[in-house]
Amino acid sequence: MDGYTSNTYIVVPMTDALSEPAYLVLTALAGPPQHGYAILADVRDLSRNDVTLHTGTLYAILDRLHRGGLVEIEREEVQQSRLRRYYRLTGAGVERLAAETERRQTQAKAAASRLRNLRTAGGTA
Repeated sequence: MDGYTSNTYIVVPMTDALSEPAYLVLTALAGPPQHGYAILADVRDLSRNDVTLHTGTLYAILDRLHRGGLVEIEREEVQQSRLRRYYRLTGAGVERLAAETERRQTQAKAAASRLRNLRTAGGTA
């Protein structure tokens, strides 16, 4: 094949990083157990209204976190003929939230340092 160049890429899945919505759901559950509506409100508050989850998105995230062993159903109640599930973090969820928080803080510090250096140099990239 003349003129054809093949590049080989190694793709490493980003299984260690949580999406922002999943991170905020775990953060919302870093307290007393909460049901879905309370989690939605807490995520909105934690993000200062930057993230508003739809219920379908929330339950998909909760399902993924539950399958991953990061959250569990603490109890179920029937209120006004509707099932209400209360979720809480597992020990693994606490550890994952702590690790993700540390990872994000490290990245934020690196970004802040570079911005400070850029501003001190008086220019933009």
